[in-house]
Formats: sequence, structure tokens, C-alpha cells
Amino acid sequence: MASAKKNAAKQARQIALIDESGFYLVPGLVRSYAPCGDRPQLHPFLTRDHLSVISAVTPAGQLYSHTSDKALGSFEVTLFVQHLLEQLGCPLLLLWDGSPIHCGQVTDFIAQLGPEQIVTERFPPYAPDLNPDEGVWQYLKYVELRNAACLNLRQLRFRLHRAIMRLRSKPALIRSFFAGAGLALH
Repeated sequence: MASAKKNAAKQARQIALIDESGFYLVPGLVRSYAPCGDRPQLHPFLTRDHLSVISAVTPAGQLYSHTSDKALGSFEVTLFVQHLLEQLGCPLLLLWDGSPIHCGQVTDFIAQLGPEQIVTERFPPYAPDLNPDEGVWQYLKYVELRNAACLNLRQLRFRLHRAIMRLRSKPALIRSFFAGAGLALH
């Protein structure tokens, strides 16, 4: 990360680390503060319905995201990368995992823009914990949305959107995910 950050600084690139995750109606269970012997009862709907989310974090503590009711494909990833380019307004250094949705149409789009606009690097497949965006998912699932049993995708989308907005207002917390992944920000 240190060498990537130096190269990005030399080339005036913004670093963005990207990852995807799914949010289901079944809640992420964590310990509660219920009185001893009085276990809280959660009654989730057992379904495979979920929201697919892609996000990017920057070393400055910015968080960008896109939520979809369907599984993400290379078309959605392409739109997200294009959105990042527009929002950040400068050339990008994208770091992401080796997911198949980062190939095909995405690769063609990046090649069309050329290395002047976007350069990509992959995280090693054996170390997903190097991606600070994993900290975003952990925080959203097990802190912001802990024990949240939603009735439908609309309610889940609303709660997730509110949780993402709260997290965006905490850039220091987002930067702490870089430290948690063992990546220096200097």
C-alpha cells in the first residue's frame, strides 16, 4: 500500500479500495443487553432475498456506495467505477479483489479510458482482510444493523441507507479501517 500510495501521489491519482457484499433479511446476531435469562426473540423471515452493495473507500475517509436488489454484475461495476471517476474528478488507482465481476465489461471500460484515467491493482486472493472495505461491511452488519430483523427489502434498504449515511459522517472511523487492515495512511 505504501508504494501504491507513493505512485498514486506522483501521478496525482486518488486511491479507492472497492469491495462488494450482500445484506440479507436475516439479521446479524450479536450479544444484546437483555436481562439474564430473558433472551430477546427475533423473528426474521427466512428467505434468500438480499441487497447487493458495492462500495469504495478512500484514505481520506470517504465512502461511496451503490445498492441493488439484484446480484451485481460487470455492468453495475462499470457504472460504479464511472460514478467514482465523476465524483472524485481525478485519475484513479483502484484496488480490489479478483472477483469475476471485475472482468469482462469492466476491463473493456477501463482499457477504453486508458491508464491516464484508471489503473487497477488486485489484492492477493489469500488475504481479503487487507481490504479496508471489509471493515465497512463488518461495521455495517454487526454494529449499525446488529439484530435488525427487517420485514422486506424496502425496509432493509431504508435501514442500510441510513446506516451508510451515518458511517459517511464519520471519516475518522473509515480511516481506522485502514489501520485495522494494517495499511499505513502516511
